[in-house]
Amino acid sequence: MNTTANISTQQPQAGKKNLSSRTIFYVSDGTGITAEVLGKGLLSQFDGIDFRQIRFPFVDNPEKAAECLNRIREVREQSGIRPLVVMTMMNPEINAMLRQEDALFLDLFEVFIAPLEKELGVKSAHTVGRSHGQAGHEYINRIAAMNFAIAHDDGVSDADLKNADVILVGVSRCGKTPTSLYLSMQFGLRAANYPLIPEDFERDRLPDTVLPFRDKLFGLTIAPEQLHKIRQERRPDSNYAALDTCRQEVASAERMMRREGIKWFDMTSKSIEEIAVQLIQAINK
Repeated sequence: MNTTANISTQQPQAGKKNLSSRTIFYVSDGTGITAEVLGKGLLSQFDGIDFRQIRFPFVDNPEKAAECLNRIREVREQSGIRPLVVMTMMNPEINAMLRQEDALFLDLFEVFIAPLEKELGVKSAHTVGRSHGQAGHEYINRIAAMNFAIAHDDGVSDADLKNADVILVGVSRCGKTPTSLYLSMQFGLRAANYPLIPEDFERDRLPDTVLPFRDKLFGLTIAPEQLHKIRQERRPDSNYAALDTCRQEVASAERMMRREGIKWFDMTSKSIEEIAVQLIQAINK
């Protein structure tokens, strides 16, 4: 079984409780993606706790369940604290088997499916992986959008820009690529992105390639100090990473966007998910 600890790998000594550090298991008889996404959303509300994450996907038989159960028990005995277990488990026998251990179990299907069955008056399908396995129009569209985003990343191609849903511009390393990919994967949007380069700053003008698509054009910006740190990791002590360069480029980019009437979003203190939702709202308007 492949388990992964993302945040912390150190275990407290047996018998000593460290209440500022907790272990959370994501357990599922499918991919576990739903459990992990919702679990992380819940954990984000608790500051000051170091969460050690362990994944157990595809727990779909008693042997795998026994391995997971032993791992949960081992963590509890070593830390002296009950682990947290976020589950999406459709198999009632395996569910009951796991609950033999002393842990806080949060079964997302149990929390949400039962009330929905009561409200809708219909029994759920109780099918593993149903949300990920339907290759309908929405799924096909997301794959096509991802291919579009990759083909139009970093200004590599200007072909078919008329088919783009959104075109992002901004200084290098401000977050255009991950935002484009997230828009394509999560929302099925065909996203292209263009970095502003020294020639654009010299001309003091946005790229001619994107200006005809002004209704699809949005900017991303970032605080110069944060941009400096990001660029330092890529090209340490270069002119590209210099704080003065970052300040000049960010100021110039914002000036160009303002002049062209392009709405932009600040990546400095927001996650990609937050920016993506703001972009969706702007596109819908």
